[in-house]
Amino acid sequence: MSTMSIDALMRSVSVIPVLVIEDAAHAEPIARALVEGGLTALEVTLRTPAALDVIRAMARVEGAVVGAGTVLNPRDLDAALEAGARFIVSPGLTAPLTEAAIERGVPYLPGVANAADIMRGLDHGLDRFKFFPAEAAGGIKALKALAGPFGQVRFCPTGGISEANAPDWLALPPVLCVGGSWVVPAGKPDVGAIRRAAEAASRLRQA
Repeated sequence: MSTMSIDALMRSVSVIPVLVIEDAAHAEPIARALVEGGLTALEVTLRTPAALDVIRAMARVEGAVVGAGTVLNPRDLDAALEAGARFIVSPGLTAPLTEAAIERGVPYLPGVANAADIMRGLDHGLDRFKFFPAEAAGGIKALKALAGPFGQVRFCPTGGISEANAPDWLALPPVLCVGGSWVVPAGKPDVGAIRRAAEAASRLRQA
């Protein structure tokens, strides 16, 4: 298990690719292309039957820090950790999952969409969150409003983030990185295109 904190992970990349991969055979070439392009923190969503095998395959790629996304409960958490996930991302924040993540000592990025979510996270000692679904939850205007009373909190907006609008999000002081699926489109991977997209995404880091 990596000892990297969730804060260090968020600061290590400008974009965390959100990966929905149907075929585990695609996992290793995608991971290599992303790492070569400068994106080392990879979120494999547990949305497909192949997801755990994808995590196992990507975890073998040198330089890749592979995490599991769409983690909904402690069962998902344990399955992801067994497969080699080194961080956990969830779409929301619940006490059972939060307590399980803290107990297991895994870097954890829960989703929040409002002040009550953030306050529940702070009650558990968390201050790093995924703002989700970022655009549907009110976009940049909403995040600016939420950041006001929570000065110590930092965010990874995810949901509706694109190559076009990512720089606007990354320019916000409370935003450490963004999550996006545009870097790896669905279907058979074009590793050259993925590497180029990763290189472009890695240059989006805020000044």
